[in-house]
Amino acid sequence: MLLLALDTATPAVTVALHDGTDVIASSSQVDARRHGELLLPAVDRVLAEADVKLDAVTGIVVGIGPGPYTGLRVGLMTADTFGLVLGVPVHGVCTLDGLAYAADIEKGPFVVATDARRKEVYWARYADSRTRLTDPAVDRPADIADRVAGLPAVGAGALLYPDTFPGVHEPEHVSAAALAALAAERLAAGEELPAPRPLYLRRPDAQVPKNYKVVTPK
Repeated sequence: MLLLALDTATPAVTVALHDGTDVIASSSQVDARRHGELLLPAVDRVLAEADVKLDAVTGIVVGIGPGPYTGLRVGLMTADTFGLVLGVPVHGVCTLDGLAYAADIEKGPFVVATDARRKEVYWARYADSRTRLTDPAVDRPADIADRVAGLPAVGAGALLYPDTFPGVHEPEHVSAAALAALAAERLAAGEELPAPRPLYLRRPDAQVPKNYKVVTPK
């Protein structure tokens, strides 16, 4: 097994290689505006660090969000392209699950929250680092305060709203190393991973203007 994992659902552009036992190379950079620019060089860097060629990869793991439309689709389209070119399976993993796994909180419950912009968070509740209790959702922190009160929290979304999430644990952003390790563990156990399809949870910010004026000649 040689899994190439990547995620662009948060401000982190993160890539890792996992050989079925351990992470053998990884790279993470935080820049919310340069996912498309940074992702492929990060893949090249990780492959070079591990001293392997791309055609040695036996599977792709990609974070499926939830996340903002523009950033999330960079990782998903790249993963789909690698899978098609290499003829290998592409496995999806919820980005929030990757954060929960990396937090390594043995006993919950706890909450994972990432920044959804618009003064909202993407979030889910967990029983432990491997067991999600709720579907991912997007909400204003004040609207879920009663549901997460007193629970430890993980993620950049929680850091932004200390009134709702007073006890925040690392990591701040997801790592492809955690996604790869979680995927390898689940695949080894015979579990079926989600399809690599995005969890947007809401419409993209860019919209076609309504009642726009036609300027082309009749």
